[in-house]
Amino acid sequence: MEIGKEYLRVVMERFISVKRLGDKTLNQLSDEEIHWNYNTESNSAAIIVKHLSGNMVSRWSNFLTSDGEKEYRDRDEEFVDDTTTKAELIAVWEKGWRVLIETLTDLSEADLLKYIFIRGEKHLVLEAIERQMAHYAYHVGQIVYVGKQLKDNNWKSLSIPKGKSEEYLKEMLERHQDK
Repeated sequence: MEIGKEYLRVVMERFISVKRLGDKTLNQLSDEEIHWNYNTESNSAAIIVKHLSGNMVSRWSNFLTSDGEKEYRDRDEEFVDDTTTKAELIAVWEKGWRVLIETLTDLSEADLLKYIFIRGEKHLVLEAIERQMAHYAYHVGQIVYVGKQLKDNNWKSLSIPKGKSEEYLKEMLERHQDK
């Protein structure tokens, strides 16, 4: 087994898993709810999506050959809630993920030990991938939290529903015994 290839496979699965959490949350929110925020210091789902997408396009475009903070990126504009519809927001969301996934798919095991720059700071590719994973999981977690607040009793759980842990564990054990 080649550890670098296995790492790239696993990290791709993790990014896709994080994306699915965001997808499932955004699917539960209405056009109005994507713009809700608790107060002026908190961000709506729409703003978080814009920020994530802006970061992804900047970081993952020309990943191995240019600084991850592109000159064209306007990070401050990402925090302006100017998307009008959920469909528009989903297009922004998908654009960022598409750039990330295409770039990650093209990486080789040898690329993991190369150096790239983010805001002039040198990072191993491996380190940069982990940095972005933590950043995206953090923000998708915020989107999920906002979704739970908004949907309350109408929230459709993204994992094991409350009070169903034993039932889930039993089901998983039975499933794996059959293999």
